[in-house]
Amino acid sequence: MKGLYPVFQTPYNDDFSIDFDTLATEIDWLFENNVQGITMAMVSETLRLSSEERDELAHKACEFAGDRGGAVISVGAESTHTAIRHARHAESAGAAAVMVIPPVATALSSEEVVAYFTAIIEAISIPLIVQDASGYVGKPLPIQTQAQLLKDFGADRVYFKPEATPIGPNLSALRDATDGQAVIFEGSGGICLVDSYRRGIAGTMPGAEIIKAQVALWNALEAGDDAAAYRLSTPIASLISLQTSLDGFLAIEKYLLKKQGIFKNTLTRGPVSFHLDAETAAEVDRLYGLLEATLA
Repeated sequence: MKGLYPVFQTPYNDDFSIDFDTLATEIDWLFENNVQGITMAMVSETLRLSSEERDELAHKACEFAGDRGGAVISVGAESTHTAIRHARHAESAGAAAVMVIPPVATALSSEEVVAYFTAIIEAISIPLIVQDASGYVGKPLPIQTQAQLLKDFGADRVYFKPEATPIGPNLSALRDATDGQAVIFEGSGGICLVDSYRRGIAGTMPGAEIIKAQVALWNALEAGDDAAAYRLSTPIASLISLQTSLDGFLAIEKYLLKKQGIFKNTLTRGPVSFHLDAETAAEVDRLYGLLEATLA
């Protein structure tokens, strides 16, 4: 796995049931913009879905991706039993990998965290991405705990998506603690992509809403074109900086997906901690216009 695996946003019908027709449109659009795969994760509102909905969404995501690229499915849960059930379902649905956050409702020892991830890894045969989502929920995962999982299972079975702040130094610490073996994905929405790339990431998992710019930025970094990378990263970082929480990401990402004709509405399951006000929306429009001009 390498390159761009954007996290798709989950569209809803007016009754807040999942709109699978629009989801298919979104995933088609992502692959048309030359991503390497897709991801179902935090901004897919995974934690706001029932277990049955999570399974159905995972199945549809894998089906819609088809043979165009891998689907990564988030399967973390509050119990090891449920996480294993989701992981096995994801593998049976055709997922390329699963991504797992630790339980967020319980303060766990390092031993318990290792046991949780170990049980899930041993229950499946596809890679597991250890997600430290503490930038949004939960507590940071100790670097040595993550390094222990790689030591136990190898770099072909365990990947990483570190999102604890500060992102850059933590990413380097994980890289160094694993002697450079860790396969690491950046997950800051792109705000730290240039810095993270220089620290040796394998890929990135941004939101879907500005995928054209994210693909162009990744390609510039791969080509060693610093001038193009910084031209793109400045408006991207400014836009992402407005998204200061998980609900902030959801509101602005769905707003931009609707603006581009991919989504029919901006519905998000509540309760939510962030509502997009008119002045923030106007700033989003200005920054999006700047980004479009930069791409042109």
